[in-house]
This record gives sequence, structure tokens and C-alpha cells, in this order.
Amino acid sequence: MIKLNHTLEVKKILTDTLGLGKRLDAMEPDARLLGSIPELDSVAVVTIILALEKEFSISIKDDEISTKTFEKLSSLVNLVEVKLAEKSKQPA
Repeated sequence: MIKLNHTLEVKKILTDTLGLGKRLDAMEPDARLLGSIPELDSVAVVTIILALEKEFSISIKDDEISTKTFEKLSSLVNLVEVKLAEKSKQPA
């Protein structure tokens, strides 16, 4: 089951990075990203990944990034949740 505890933070990063203004406010977790948001190009993907890493203090590997990662809002939030869970299991 996907936990969407960080949906608002991810939405804010998407909004700030892509300059979407209020368009993302009404976006539901199952909303499509790739193909639905023209501003989401390869440069934006890199910028979003860097912003997620900084915001959540996580490290996202290249092989964890795919079109599925950016398919929907929920899949992007799921990546953040998985990375945070991995981080919490690491010894301090």
C-alpha cells in the first residue's frame, strides 16, 4: 500500500520547479504527470530529483528513476516514501 504522507511536499516541489502555480493544488494522487504536464521535460526531471533529495535528505540512484517514477503523482511520492523508509532503517 502506498502511503501518501509527503504528497503536499512533493506537490510544492513540482509546483516550484515547473512553475505550475495553482494547477497542482487540485491534483489527486492518481493524476498523470508524464504526458500531462508539458513543462515536465528531462531537465525538469533532474531538477525535481535534486529538489527531492535536498528536501527529504535522501539519495536517489539513477536506476531508481524511470518513466514509471514520473508516471503519476502517487508514484513519485511512493519513491520518496521508499527512500525515507530505507533511510530510517540505516544505522545512525
